[in-house]
Amino acid sequence: MKTRPPVVLILVAQLATSVLAQQAQPSPTPPPVEQQRQKPESDDVVRITTNLVQVDAVVTDKDGKLVTDLKPEEIEISEDGRKQKITHFSFNSTTTEQPVKESKPADRNAPPVPASQLRPEDVRRTIALVVDDLGLSFESTHFVRDALKKFVDRQMQPGDLVAIIRTSGGMGALQQFTSDKRQLYAAIDRVKWYASGRSGVSAFAPITPPTPGDRGADMDATAEEFNQFREDVYAVGTLGAVNYVVRGLRDLPGRKSILLISDGFRIFSQDDPTRNYRTLQKLQRLVDEAGRASVVIYTINATGLQTLALTAADDLSGRDMQQMQDAMTSRRNVAFETQEGLDYLAYETGGMPIKNTNDLSGGIRRVLADQKGYYLIGYRPDQSTFDPRTGRRMFHHLTVKVKRPGKFNVRMRHGFYGVSDEEKPKPKTLGQQLYDALASPFGSTGVHLQLTSLFANDPNSGSIMRSLLYIDPRDLTFNDDAGSHRTSIDVMAITFGDNGVPIDQIARTYQIRLPDDDYKRILRQGLVYNVTVPVKKPGAYQLRVSLRDSASERVGSASQFIDAPDIKKKRLALSGLVVRGEANAKVSAPNASATEGREAGDAETSAAVRHFKAGNVLDYALFVYNAKLDTTSHPQLMVQMKLFRDGTEVFAGKESKLNPGTQTDMQRLMAGGAIQLGTDMTPGDYVIQIMVTDLIADKKHNVVTQWMDFQVTK
Repeated sequence: MKTRPPVVLILVAQLATSVLAQQAQPSPTPPPVEQQRQKPESDDVVRITTNLVQVDAVVTDKDGKLVTDLKPEEIEISEDGRKQKITHFSFNSTTTEQPVKESKPADRNAPPVPASQLRPEDVRRTIALVVDDLGLSFESTHFVRDALKKFVDRQMQPGDLVAIIRTSGGMGALQQFTSDKRQLYAAIDRVKWYASGRSGVSAFAPITPPTPGDRGADMDATAEEFNQFREDVYAVGTLGAVNYVVRGLRDLPGRKSILLISDGFRIFSQDDPTRNYRTLQKLQRLVDEAGRASVVIYTINATGLQTLALTAADDLSGRDMQQMQDAMTSRRNVAFETQEGLDYLAYETGGMPIKNTNDLSGGIRRVLADQKGYYLIGYRPDQSTFDPRTGRRMFHHLTVKVKRPGKFNVRMRHGFYGVSDEEKPKPKTLGQQLYDALASPFGSTGVHLQLTSLFANDPNSGSIMRSLLYIDPRDLTFNDDAGSHRTSIDVMAITFGDNGVPIDQIARTYQIRLPDDDYKRILRQGLVYNVTVPVKKPGAYQLRVSLRDSASERVGSASQFIDAPDIKKKRLALSGLVVRGEANAKVSAPNASATEGREAGDAETSAAVRHFKAGNVLDYALFVYNAKLDTTSHPQLMVQMKLFRDGTEVFAGKESKLNPGTQTDMQRLMAGGAIQLGTDMTPGDYVIQIMVTDLIADKKHNVVTQWMDFQVTK
C-alpha cells in the first residue's frame, strides 16, 4: 500500500454547511442485494400455528450439565394436562468450536481499536442487556454500572452483538445492536439512578417511627396504597420496555436472549392477592410474546445478598416488640414478593434467575455460559387450542417431562395464548408503519438502506450532524409515464439524545420523477438522501430513519450512533471522517426535483457507501479541533493512519507532522490524505482509523481517534 499527500481536503467543507439539506442524489450500488436479503424463515424458529405448536427447552442433569442426546420417545409434552404426540424434535447447538475465554481488561488510556463490521454469518451471540432503571435503587445502580463495564471490558467476545437498553429511556434508547464498544460505553454512562422510579436510595426502605393517632394511621394507609399504585405503574412500564425489545428480536433467526437487571417487582401480595392483577396480566402477555419470538429472558436481582436484618438506617423508637417483629416481617415479605416477579419471568420463558449474590458480573457470566444448546419440540394441536367460534383467547399451560431414568431439570416457556401466528393483524396506517420501523431496535430491510452520520463544527453555525442515507432504488416501485419514471417514498427521521428524547424530526412524502436516462443511471448508482441537523449540546446521539415505498408498502430503517465532543472545553477533538474516491466532478441536473446534487465520476466510491476495488485510491479528510499552539502560534500535531480488518491491524502508515499550510483558523484545521489500496487486498469489510496526537497538550487529553468503515470488492 502507498500513501500520498492530501489531495481532496475540500471534501470536509461540505460538513460545515449550516443549511438543512434534504435532497436526492445518485450514489453507488452496494454488492449484490441477493446476498443481503433476509433468508426465508428456517425450520428452527419457534412458532404457534393451528397446525403446529413448537417450543424450545433446555434439559440439564442433576449436576447442571446440558443433556444433548435425548430421543423423541424419551420426552413427553402436555398441553393443559393432556399428553400430545410429538411430531417435530431436534437438538440445536449454539456453542463455538473453541472455548470462550474472558479477556483482560482494556487499557482505557490507550487509543481504542475500531470495531469490526460483523456479517450475519459471523454473529455468535445476540444479547440484550435491559437495565431496569425504573426499578433500581441508588445503591444498586452503582453495582450495575460496574458489572456492565466489566462485561464490555472482559466478557464481550468477537461475534457478539450487544445492546444496553434502559427501561426509562423511551424509543430513542433502543439502539441498534452493535459490536462497537464506544456505543456501549456511552449507554452505560447513561445508567443513573432514576429518582422518580419505584425504588429509593436503598433496596428496602428504612423502618421509621409509627405515626401517632388514628388520623395518622389513615394517612399511612393512604400513602401505602399510593406507593403500591406507583410501583404497579412503573412495573408495567418495565415490562412494556422488555416487550418492546422482544418484538424487535422476533425477526432475527434462532434463539435470542434478554438479560433483565432489576431490583424486582411484585406480581402478588400476601395481604391482597388481587392487588397486582395488572402487573401479572402484563407479565403473562410478555411471556407469550417471548415464546413466539423464541426469546429467553434471564433476570438478575441487583439488590444482591440481603440479610434483611436491622440496619443503621432503621429507627425503632416508639415501637414495641410486636411492632418491631411486624416491621421485619413486612421487610421479608417485600423482599420475597419483589423477587417473585423476576423468578416468574425467567422460569416461564425458559431462562433462569440470578439472585442472592453480590457478584453481578459473575451473574452475567453464568447467563452467557448457559446458552449452549436447546431442544425444539413440536406437536399438532387439537381444535380446542384455537377457538374461532367463541373468540376466547385462553392461556394454555405446557409441561415437558423426561422419561429417561434419572433426575433431570427442564427449562422452557410454560404456556401460550390460544392465538395463531397465522392470524393477520389489522392493517397499519402510514404513520404506524414508519413509526414501528423507527422504534425497532433492529433495522427493517424491506427497503435496503445504509446510513452514515458525521459530526462537524463551524464558527458561525456551531456543531452539526450531517447524515447520508443510501437508498437502494431496486427496492422502490417505479411506474412508467410517457417516457419518464415515477415513484413515491415516505420518510421519517428522528434524532435522539442519549436520554431517549427526540431532538429533531421530519416526516415527509417525496414524489420523484426521472427521465429514462436518469432512471437507468439511478438504478446503477442508487439514491442518497441528505439530512443536516444542529447539535445543541455535546453527548451521544442517535439518528433513526425509516423509509417506505408508497406503492408496495415495503419499509426499511437504519440507525447511526455519533458521539459529539464538547468543543467549548478546548480539548483536542475530531470531526467525522469523510472517506471517498477521487474524481467527483459536479454535473448539471436536468430535473432538479429528482437529481439535485448528483455527482459524476466513479460513484461506487462515494462517501455514502465507500466501496473500493483493490488497487483503488482512497481519499480521507477530517477537521482537527482545539489544537494547542506553540510560542510561534503553530500547532504541533502528529497524524497516523491505520487499517483494520476483523478488529486486527493490517496496515499502519508512518506518523507524520500536520502542516497547516495557508489555513488561518488554527482551531479548526483540515487534515487528510490518500492511500492506494494494495492490488492483493482480500475482499471484505475494513476500517480506516486516523489517530491525532498533540505534542503540546497534557498527556491525559493529547490523543484522539476517528474511524470509518469501508469495503473492498472484487
